[in-house]
Amino acid sequence: MRSNLPTRRRPPHHPPIERDSHGVVLFVTTCTRDRRPILANEPAHGLLREGWSLARTWRVGRYVIMPDHIHLFCAPADPNVSLSHWVRFWKSHVSRRWPDPSEQPIWQPSCWDTQLRRRESYDAKWEYARMNPVRRGLVADPERWPYAGAIDVLAW
Repeated sequence: MRSNLPTRRRPPHHPPIERDSHGVVLFVTTCTRDRRPILANEPAHGLLREGWSLARTWRVGRYVIMPDHIHLFCAPADPNVSLSHWVRFWKSHVSRRWPDPSEQPIWQPSCWDTQLRRRESYDAKWEYARMNPVRRGLVADPERWPYAGAIDVLAW
């Protein structure tokens, strides 16, 4: 049975909601344009870390950079800056400094985000992200994947 509902072309980005005394933590996934495998290398890793460090309106916790997408945890440092604006900032920063012009445009226009509501969700999402290189056959041990790390400690 087909639905007559319109299909969504881009995900909605609802503003994060503070609950109880827990900090806001989002799990974000963003992909390269056409899922091109251009991210899992030292120059890209350095540019991404630089972009995240410059865009201090949101803090980046743990992350895993795969060849064609990124998983990261982030939290707002400035509640007046939306997730969409922050993501556009660092994607633009990386794109302007990208070493190979033939790979432009680098990014899909948007990203997927999920606000985590429980510690168990954070742990499960991190296990999924850190095991991604193993599932893809890139390494046997997730600790050996060189394109993962953390910039900030995100308080739960």
